[in-house]
Amino acid sequence: MESMEAELKSLTQVWITVLLCLTYCYLISRDIPKGMFRLISVLPIIPIFIILPLSLTSIHLLGILGFFIAWLANFKLLLFSFNQGPLSSPSISFLHFISIACFPINFRQNISPKTEKSISQNPGSSSPLSFLVYAIKGLVIVLLIYVYKFKQYLHPNFIIFLYCVHIYFLLELILIVTAKSVQFLLGLELEPQFNNPFVSTSLQDFWGKRWNLVVTGILRPTVYQPVQFICARIFGKRCAQLIALLATFVVSGLMHELIFYYFGRVWPTWEVFSFFVLHGACLAVEIELKRCFKNRFQLPPLVSGPLTVVFVLVTGSWLFFPQYLRCGADVKSLGEYAIVAESVKGLIQKWWGSFL
Repeated sequence: MESMEAELKSLTQVWITVLLCLTYCYLISRDIPKGMFRLISVLPIIPIFIILPLSLTSIHLLGILGFFIAWLANFKLLLFSFNQGPLSSPSISFLHFISIACFPINFRQNISPKTEKSISQNPGSSSPLSFLVYAIKGLVIVLLIYVYKFKQYLHPNFIIFLYCVHIYFLLELILIVTAKSVQFLLGLELEPQFNNPFVSTSLQDFWGKRWNLVVTGILRPTVYQPVQFICARIFGKRCAQLIALLATFVVSGLMHELIFYYFGRVWPTWEVFSFFVLHGACLAVEIELKRCFKNRFQLPPLVSGPLTVVFVLVTGSWLFFPQYLRCGADVKSLGEYAIVAESVKGLIQKWWGSFL
C-alpha cells in the first residue's frame, strides 16, 4: 500500500512537470517565429519528457507515460516547432493545446472514403455495439489474467499468443478510453485508434491503415514525409519512398526500445528494434512487388489475410516478446493486477460493511 501511495505521488509530480513544460510551450514558444528559433526553445523540454517516466516503477504507468509523453508529446512538439501538426493552429486554446499534447488524440483530418467506410463498419468504433465490444475485450483481459496462473501447463508459444491478444486489447482500451474522455470533455471530433488489425490483407494494410493509427499519424509527418522530401532530390521519388519507409520503421523501433528500457532498466538487446526493421524491409519488398506486377497478380484476401497475421505473430514471438519476458514485464504486470484486485476487494468489503 505504501508503494502504491509513493507511486501515485510520483505520478502527480510527473504530471505537474508535464503541465508546467507545456504551459511554457504555449505561452512562450508559440510566440517565437517558427523554425530553428522555436525548435531551440522547445529542445530543453524533449529530454525532460524522456526522463520523466523513469520516476515511476509501475509497468502500466511506464508504458502509458512513455507512449504519451516521451513519444507522442515530443514528436508533436517537434512538429509544433515548424508550425505543423495539431498544436500549430493559431486559434487553439490553452486547454486544447495541453490535451492534444498530453494524450494520443488528433483532430479528424482528411480520410479517404474507403477508409472512412471501413472504420464506420467497425463495431468497435462508434456504433451502438461499441460499448458491448469493449466490455467483451475487457472481460477477455480479466480471463487471460486468470489463465496466466496456469501458464506452466501451457505451451510457451500459446502463452505468447495470449500476450499478443492481451496487449492489443489493453492498448486499444487505453487509447479509446483516453480519446472518448477527451472527446466528451472538450467536444473534439477525433481520429480512430484501431481499425480491425486482425483482418489485414497485407503488411501495407496492417501498418498503414489498421494498427495503432495514432502512431502512424505522428510518424508520417515527423519522419516519413521529411525523409522522402530530402531523398527525392538525391535518389529520385521511387527510392525516396522506400528510404523514408525504412527510416520510419527504424525510428519506431528505437522508440519501442526506449519504452522497453523503461520496463526493465537494462541495456536493450535490439530484438525489438530488429522486429521493426524486418517489417520495414518486408513492407518495402511488398510495395516493390506490387509495382512490378502492377496489381496483375494478387493473392485472394482469404489467403493473404491469414498469411499477414501469422507473419506478424511469428515475428513478434521471435523478436518482440523475448525482450518483454526477459525484463520481467509480464511478472511485474501480473503483480500489479493482483495489487489492484486486492485494493478493489478491500474497497468493496469496506463499502459493503458500512452498507450493512
